[in-house]
Amino acid sequence: MKNKSTPTPLRLMAIHAHPDDESSKGAATTAKYVDEGIEVMVVSCTGGERGDVINEQVQELVDLHGIHQVRQLEMAEAARILGVRHEWLGFMDSGFPDSGVTEEEPLPEDAFALVPLTVSVPPLVKLLREFRPQVVTTYDENGGYPHPDHVQTHVITIAAIAAAADPEAHPELGPDHQVQKVYYNQQFHKERVVALHNSLIEGETESPYEEWLANWEDKPEDADRITTSVECARYFPIRDAALKAHATQIEPDGRWFAVSTRLQQQAWPTEEFQLASSLVETALPETDLFAGLREKPTEG
Repeated sequence: MKNKSTPTPLRLMAIHAHPDDESSKGAATTAKYVDEGIEVMVVSCTGGERGDVINEQVQELVDLHGIHQVRQLEMAEAARILGVRHEWLGFMDSGFPDSGVTEEEPLPEDAFALVPLTVSVPPLVKLLREFRPQVVTTYDENGGYPHPDHVQTHVITIAAIAAAADPEAHPELGPDHQVQKVYYNQQFHKERVVALHNSLIEGETESPYEEWLANWEDKPEDADRITTSVECARYFPIRDAALKAHATQIEPDGRWFAVSTRLQQQAWPTEEFQLASSLVETALPETDLFAGLREKPTEG
């Protein structure tokens, strides 16, 4: 008797540098897809061990248990709130000196950014082949901002996607898998920040974005990066709750939460991405990371 065909499950893998990145970049989108029944895995390349404790209210907890353990617990709670599966790659946070990485202040020897690709890529290949996502999100070649771990996350993600699809590469890590679409997070773009800033000014409220916008460096190459806007305003409260779970990294009264959720929902109800590559037909601009994939053939 012939087996009945079943729809291929849709899966999204979001690959990030540190715990908290998954909650500050594209979290409402992932929450939306989880709500739709799509399987979502978040991968954290490092444990964020060299991150500063920004919120003084949890310093005592960090002193008691250590930053690594506290950030692991924070990540577990954020994953629970978002409803995602979470995996660690297990590499060491590179840190980011205030002065930037220089010859006088180089990265620590165990930094993720210095790990050879022969070591850092295979664990991600294994996860890609096990989880088998059609869509992967990560950072662009600039890392979103020039933290060495963000740039390295881009590098190993692109390398791992290529290796995962090659049946001759690391056959011991499982059957090959071809990712269909790759996106770069583009949530912190100028148009969104301007919209939030103007909404505050119109409401005669002080804007925390004034200095940020005054120092914004416009780059012509950024103009065409945004290809995909996902409507996800109803999931902003979930995003905010997940971000607040990373208590070491977020000040409750800081810039992240200076604009009310309701105002953000009204002023800018979407999250933006750049379609970096696609093996399926899709028309730009998109409103769905799974555009072109929802009617794919079934598995028997």
